[in-house]
Amino acid sequence: MANEPIRYSPDVEQVQPDEQDTVVELNEAFDVILERTAEDYGHAVRSVHAKSHGLLEGELTIDAGLPAELAQGLFATPGAHKVLIRLSTNAGDILPDVISLPRGLAMKVFDVEGDRLPGSEGNAQDFIMVNGPVFQAKTSAKFLGNLKLLAKTTDRIEGTKTVASAVLRGVRHAFEAVGAEPPTALNSLGGAPNSEPLGDTYYSATAFRYGDHIAKFSLAPVAPGMTVLTGKEIDVDGRENAIREDVRDEVRGMDLEWEFRVQLCRDLEAQPVEDSTVQWDEQETPFIRVGTVRAPAQDSWSDEHVRRINEESRFSVWTGIAAHRPLGNINRARKDTYRHSADFRARTNGCPYHEPTAQDAGSERI
Repeated sequence: MANEPIRYSPDVEQVQPDEQDTVVELNEAFDVILERTAEDYGHAVRSVHAKSHGLLEGELTIDAGLPAELAQGLFATPGAHKVLIRLSTNAGDILPDVISLPRGLAMKVFDVEGDRLPGSEGNAQDFIMVNGPVFQAKTSAKFLGNLKLLAKTTDRIEGTKTVASAVLRGVRHAFEAVGAEPPTALNSLGGAPNSEPLGDTYYSATAFRYGDHIAKFSLAPVAPGMTVLTGKEIDVDGRENAIREDVRDEVRGMDLEWEFRVQLCRDLEAQPVEDSTVQWDEQETPFIRVGTVRAPAQDSWSDEHVRRINEESRFSVWTGIAAHRPLGNINRARKDTYRHSADFRARTNGCPYHEPTAQDAGSERI
């Protein structure tokens, strides 16, 4: 019989004394990326996940009749909420798609009731996920080292990156040919499979409070037109924006559907909060559906979507309610750095971001 879910309490986190110093250095490294790309493009972009591949409107429907351990926070009340979704890759510069990198999915859920996280404006709940179950760095200090390396190469040696990405993909295929799992660092350096974003499963990778409990989140495609894409790679064929073009063609003729799933923490040693490089064993504690995200066929790169979702919206794990507080070293480092990046982009572009509020509820609630 599975263990009972771990009860959330503040002492599940172990805050280290040097974390704020690391945040300062992270912001400095982000500034290198932000300033360099803004100068090169004449327009500020995100310091990570700068390139969008698809922008969507849809809705999250929360399942009725969930057991008590799953009926927590946002998911305690059945109903439907409008959502905005942004599909991306993780670099801080806008690279041609031949440079294959991990995918990201950010989702903003509207009209969410509950006590807000510190500094969280509006009434939305953001979820930020990647197409892999673990984070690339164990601590924010390790992530800082990776970021400094990326900052040195941002938007300066694109040709070298293209060659390196092709080599790394070859190394990845060599691992797979002998049935071995490639090291996760290989993906972040440009060796990720050029996967179909609509066929990927996305994970929070880091832990969050889940009302009375602790959990990780996942979005898994279930629409037949999406699951047939799982495991397939996009043929970039010299097209700089191949992923965006393919996603746009696919979404125009397909209704999308994902299951929103939750993996509850039942053993803090096997499922650590502070080390996001450890995968929580799905055989021991599977992801369980708590809702469904649907997006009807639409233009995923319309001028309106680009303006509203790509330019005027920001996404942060720290935008939301206290019942889904981000947990662990990596998430604590994300708080100030995400805001720092978003403020730079808004200030440089003269385009303030807008968080939905209760006054928007009449037009935004589905």
